[in-house]
Amino acid sequence: MDFNKEVEGKRVHDHNSTKRMWVPGPVIVGAGPSGLAVAACLKERGIPRLILERANCIASLWQLKTYDRLRLHLPKHFCELPFMPFPANFPTYPTKQDFISYLEAYAKHFTLKPLFSKTVVAAEFDKQSRVWRVKTEGPRNEEVEYVSRWLIVATGENAEAVVPKVDGMDEFVGHVIHTSCYKSGHEFSGKKVLVVGCGNSGMEICLDLCNCNAHPSLVVRDLVHVLPQQILGTSTFGLSMCLLKWFPVRLVDQFLLLVSHLLLGDTAQLGLKRPHIGPLELKNTSGKTPVLDVGTLAEIKAGNIKVCPGIKRLKRHGVEFVDGKVENFDAIIFATGYKSNVPSWLKGSKMFSDQDGFPTKPFPDGWKGENGLYAVGFSKRGLLGVSVDARRIAEDIQHAWATKSKQFIDS
Repeated sequence: MDFNKEVEGKRVHDHNSTKRMWVPGPVIVGAGPSGLAVAACLKERGIPRLILERANCIASLWQLKTYDRLRLHLPKHFCELPFMPFPANFPTYPTKQDFISYLEAYAKHFTLKPLFSKTVVAAEFDKQSRVWRVKTEGPRNEEVEYVSRWLIVATGENAEAVVPKVDGMDEFVGHVIHTSCYKSGHEFSGKKVLVVGCGNSGMEICLDLCNCNAHPSLVVRDLVHVLPQQILGTSTFGLSMCLLKWFPVRLVDQFLLLVSHLLLGDTAQLGLKRPHIGPLELKNTSGKTPVLDVGTLAEIKAGNIKVCPGIKRLKRHGVEFVDGKVENFDAIIFATGYKSNVPSWLKGSKMFSDQDGFPTKPFPDGWKGENGLYAVGFSKRGLLGVSVDARRIAEDIQHAWATKSKQFIDS
């Protein structure tokens, strides 16, 4: 029986006309890779589930808010979701469209049918009834409350775009966008473009702009580790994972920095100063991911991408930098990342921090909270972390599900 239809059949109305639905299995908020992964793990264990998604498609970040030339930065075998590998004919680093087609095939294979255009506005644990009440709004402002014993937060680390406040933002007359609205450098051909942010997205967008005959500059405010994407034909990430089985993190970091210096040169001379902590140790302690170079450094060395310091303020036609220099630009692209939106809708829980919207317990313990609350996709360890969390959550819920079923049979 179609679970969504079954849920529709268990609808009741309360006094304020909000529709209320009982969900026998977990409610999953988010139909991105995290939500799909945990839903598939639950299905494999015979547990019904309901996925709520605010957009009109699965993987809305990938489908609606990523640039055209994007590829997975890690080899495909590190990015597989549970129970389903990538097709053998996919490239080592799948394209954006490859990954979307993989996720669509994944949802079809496991018969995952999210309820789309359902924005969760509030979720709170009812201590008296011992259930989660998840309130949603639809496109016509219709309200529905879903009631379940379990709530799985799968909205992820990248739910809302982050655009910093910069003095003079209203004064600048050029084009200003976040990377979530950037598709291709072709629309900026011939223009001077300032990219703010030197993570993987900022660096790759600069390269894309170069390839489309734009004139990009890159704002580098923070210390950053840049590593080659591959070392001697092997994925840097894969090689690191292999070495970590035998050597401590700091020794592997020293190796990575030595090889990076040999292959990429001294990045500090290009305006890209490295942190004092090694790339893997920094990732483990802060979650900050090193940049994997896919050709941007060569363009910086060639003078096709200019590295700039932080912004002091925007002017009508340009930017004043913290070193006092002023330069005109036609457009500014903020590659300043995303943030979790969990604190805006999850009420009364101590599992998530109000400051950053991440679980308060660090990896590997951040997947489970109190009263049947779970989190998937917040480990700061990419799709590998998603798979680990999804399997743990499904196993944990199965224990409670089996106990509940046994009690029903015994009664």
